[in-house]
Amino acid sequence: MANSKRELFLKRRLRVRNKLRKVNVGKLRLSVNRSNKNISAQLIDDVQGVTLVSASSLEKDLGVVGKNNIEAAAKVGAAIAERAVKAGHTEAYFDRGGRLFHGKVKALADAAREGGLKV
Repeated sequence: MANSKRELFLKRRLRVRNKLRKVNVGKLRLSVNRSNKNISAQLIDDVQGVTLVSASSLEKDLGVVGKNNIEAAAKVGAAIAERAVKAGHTEAYFDRGGRLFHGKVKALADAAREGGLKV
């Protein structure tokens, strides 16, 4: 029986996340969510189950509302890195979800690294 694209994506996301959790016990997780219109990132502490900082292309102060491109992803990555460093967090592991590491996801990760976050 053939799986739908959505089911395959969800399986891939869980597979990626479970492999990362085994290797990075106790570290913070930089989780990326990309939709057709927006991109967002969260720095999550899985031990306590809380989101520490977040950034999204929906925020008006970033100036990228309504834009879904690589520049918007880079601004979100820079914003998440700035907020994380300001909150005292400098290390995290990158959770790309079920997405491939290229394009907008890669731009976000690169901008977060340039902003001082070890991803």
